[in-house]
Amino acid sequence: MSAPRRILLKISGEGFAREGETGLDTERVKALAGQLLQLTEEGVQVACVIGGGNILRGKQSGSLGINRATGDYMGMLATVINGLALSDALESNGLHARVMSAIDVHKVCEPFIRRRAIRHLEKGRVVVLVGGLGNPYFTTDTAAAQRAIELDCDHLLKATMVDGVYNKDPKQHDDAVLLPEVSFQQVLEQRLQVMDQTAFTLCREHNLPIVVFDMNARDGLLCAARGQKIGTLITNPS
Repeated sequence: MSAPRRILLKISGEGFAREGETGLDTERVKALAGQLLQLTEEGVQVACVIGGGNILRGKQSGSLGINRATGDYMGMLATVINGLALSDALESNGLHARVMSAIDVHKVCEPFIRRRAIRHLEKGRVVVLVGGLGNPYFTTDTAAAQRAIELDCDHLLKATMVDGVYNKDPKQHDDAVLLPEVSFQQVLEQRLQVMDQTAFTLCREHNLPIVVFDMNARDGLLCAARGQKIGTLITNPS
């Protein structure tokens, strides 16, 4: 895989907290900001879609007695908190960042406007995208796929808490094998777990390569963005 010029980084909310905990781990956020700084210095344009699972997941709302739509909006607000934390960490490293939201929180974020986001990227600013798609019942994976296509990104990098895609669940099967490269068709045929179906379909139909990697791996983001072998690359055969 060649190094892309513009990437969409999808960061799960769990990546902002210590393992097994909730809330914000400032050291993790700072470490992520440091890698993003190196990428921009190498000329890579970076947009990030942020999850909010370290604070609240919309799917949890049912067990709390909260309407699912309300819970999803609460989850969107959680992504705003994470996005602001990342933006401040970037700014403290001397890197310009813009937080753009799909929901109206104009006191702290710009509204997401495609042409404005592209202009920020062209100026070397990291664009932090929060609020999902601004509608309930859609995951931040779907928001990441949608924004990556809108912003003409070369790759979608999905930073997770696992080191790639396996042929079976590694937590349940000791003989599970990591797949370094797989096609969209193979994912469908083998029913591999990559992301939600809507997000995956968007990427497949628009031929947008996906890299799934462990965000806790040393320089994991740098390796993924530079086109080095890490995690799993999902693409259509050339």
